[in-house]
Parts: sequence; C-alpha cells; structure tokens
Amino acid sequence: MPMLKIKDIELANISRFRGELMGMAMLFIILFHIGLPQSDTFFGLRRMGNVGVDMFLFLSGIGLWFSWTKHPDARRFFLRRYLRIYPAWFIIACLYYIPRFHGHSAAAWIDLIGDITINWDFWLHDELTFWYIPATMMLYLFAPPYMELIRRHPVYRWLPVVMIMWCILVQYVTPIHQAVGHLEIFWSRVPIFFIGINMGDMVMKKRTLDGASIWMIILMFVMTLASSIFLEQNRHGQFPLYVERMLYIPLTITTILLLNRVFRRTPKWFNRCFSFLGSVSLECYLIHIHFVLDYLPREWSYWPTSFVCTAITLPLAWLLSKVAGGIASFVEHRLPRQAEK
Repeated sequence: MPMLKIKDIELANISRFRGELMGMAMLFIILFHIGLPQSDTFFGLRRMGNVGVDMFLFLSGIGLWFSWTKHPDARRFFLRRYLRIYPAWFIIACLYYIPRFHGHSAAAWIDLIGDITINWDFWLHDELTFWYIPATMMLYLFAPPYMELIRRHPVYRWLPVVMIMWCILVQYVTPIHQAVGHLEIFWSRVPIFFIGINMGDMVMKKRTLDGASIWMIILMFVMTLASSIFLEQNRHGQFPLYVERMLYIPLTITTILLLNRVFRRTPKWFNRCFSFLGSVSLECYLIHIHFVLDYLPREWSYWPTSFVCTAITLPLAWLLSKVAGGIASFVEHRLPRQAEK
C-alpha cells in the first residue's frame, strides 16, 4: 500500500498569514515580559516568548524584499518605513521620557532630546526600555544596499553567516567586546533580519518545499525549543545570551512554518483576532510594559496578569495607531507638494 503523500509546504503562506504571525509574535513577547520566578516549571517556556522579536525581524525582512523589488526607490522606501515607525515612537518616547526628566544642565537636555529622537542611550549604554525601535531603524538603513547587493551578486546571500561569526567575535575577542559588546542584544538579532530578506525572494516567487521536509522541520523545531528551554530553566544567567539567540534562528523559521499549517486550519474569526493583533503589534510593543504592565498589581499571578495586560493594551494600541497613522498620512501627503515647490 503506497504511503500517503504529504502536501508540499507553500512558502507563500508566510506572506498570506503575515498578520497572524505578527500577532502571534506579539503575544509571545507580552507573555515573555510577565514576571515569573525561575523556580516555576513554566519559566523556561515563558522565556521562549523572546523569540517573538526574531519572528518580527524575520517577517520584516521578507516584507522589505517585497517592497523594494516592486519599488526600488530609496526615498520612497525610507519615507514609508520610518513613517510607519517614527510617529508612534515619538509619541510614546515623549510620554515616557519627559515626565521622568529632572535635569537642568545642557548635557541633561541633550540626553533627553537624544532619547526622544533616536533613543541614543540604547546605542551608548544598552538602555533597553524600547530597544527594538532604534534597532529596527538601524537595520532599515542597511536593508536597501544589502538588497541591491544580493540582487546583483547573489553569492552575498551568505553574508548572514558572516554576521553570525561577528556575534562570536563580539563575545570573545576582548577589544571588540569592550567596544561594542554592550549591544549584544542587537548583534545577535541582525542575522535573522537579513535571512528574512534572503527568503523574501522565495516567498514572493511562491516556492515550495517537499512535503517530506516537514519531519526535518519538526526535528529542528523540537531540538532548538527543547535545548533553549533547558538552558533557560536550568542555566539562566550562566551562559552568553548570543548562544541561545543563534538557536533562535532555526527556531524562528521552523516556528513560522509550523504556525502556517496551524493558521491554514483554524477558523476565520481566530485568524482575524491574531491578524488584528499583528496590525497593532508595533503599538502594543511600545505600550504594554511601561504604560500597562507596570501599573498592574504585583501580587497577581502569571495568567491573570497576562490576560489583563493584553486586554488593556489592545485598545490603547489601536488608538495610538490611529493617531500615529494620521500624523504619518499628513506628513506623507505634505512632503511631495513641498518637494515640487
């Protein structure tokens, strides 16, 4: 009796379910940020919510490839990318940093302006309050030249391997570590972003993987997830974080491929819920810790805190997206007219 053939894995589903995948990544991040003692048996798995950041960067890289290949114009690219991020960031940065400002010296004012405009304390001192935003804006700067490079010389798609090597150098080569080691959280996420750009071409051309490869995908998923959970549950704080974040690379890709198979089978209302969460994921990231979670009672247990944090964050994120979107639309429509004068 012949074996049942497994349907090929359609990489186009990464684009098809992009909103749902972004929503799932945001949920992972919220769950990651809810406090839990290491003695809890769920601690290691809860720490895996950190992979949501890698999922964001991977999906963002794919999206940038779509955008750039359709309209390879640097001005248009940067205008659209930064108008999506910057208004929401600027609003939240003002709301967060200005009430906490108590200095009177010129240096204090410069520091405040630097934090509000580009969150420069992340680059200078590894200040992690909203680290994902300056990291993303920096990656956007290098995306167009990288995409043009791999279009003209495809061999340079191997550059993410060099980026992984750089993470090792940052950790263990003393002069490099002393100079830029404080940015480990950024360096260790750079490879997955550019791997996402690399994979954008395959997704856009609707390439498929042999259905039999699902067993290899499951094997990689189980190995990376289990080893990461073990490291967090049993050796948290005892190993360089970049090691685990290298495991996040295959974990991210296999998680997304497996979630695609889930979203193909789940009800439409379920998918719409995660797609909505994905549509306001940037705003959720900016709001959920310092404007919601910090004000919830500390005595609450993990799951009630997670539920209430998510429930309060969503409407606030939607409101912020409308305000920021209005600002971005106003600026976008004004700039071309100004350029013509």
